[in-house]
Amino acid sequence: MSGKFITLEGMDGAGKSTHIPHIIAILQAQGHEVISTREPGGTSLGERLRELVLHEPMRADTEALLMFAARQEHIECVIKPALARGAYVLSDRFTDATYAYQCGAKGVAANKIEALEQWVQGDFQPDLTLLFDVPVEVSVQRLRAARSPDKFERENADFFSRIRQAYLQRAAENPVRFRVIDANKTLAEVSKVIEGIVLTIC
Repeated sequence: MSGKFITLEGMDGAGKSTHIPHIIAILQAQGHEVISTREPGGTSLGERLRELVLHEPMRADTEALLMFAARQEHIECVIKPALARGAYVLSDRFTDATYAYQCGAKGVAANKIEALEQWVQGDFQPDLTLLFDVPVEVSVQRLRAARSPDKFERENADFFSRIRQAYLQRAAENPVRFRVIDANKTLAEVSKVIEGIVLTIC
């Protein structure tokens, strides 16, 4: 594969989605084709599963299974074909989110997630993961001022604390792939940090 796969991760309210247009512009300025996608979603089936995962009450194990069902289609139908033709793929969330939300926050056993990851992905991983990190209270405050929340965004501060801890643990375990960004800084400051990181893999 000659393209690059970049993922954006972080708690709801961390601000990662805000920076997607900027990252796309950076990559395009370097002459790269950019495919911007998201999880759950990215395909017609994935978007339908997204609505279920975000709004339908269900067991945490069921959420994890649906996430990997959507991810299977996403990888094979969107991500790998784009990478094969040399495009840069930018995904708003990927497997690290499943470890953070379903495993870290909701208690699904890590070995179950690992088994699904191996089945669906094998050795396939992002080339770079940007983790947008903010204090839990900042995340909660931002969500209160945002759009109509989904079922995850309506959770309490303890839920978000578990997510943050899980994300930071993932970053510590995968230091080559992860870059942790202090997303509590100004928009301009965060954008500058992102640009410096992204340009290293262009």
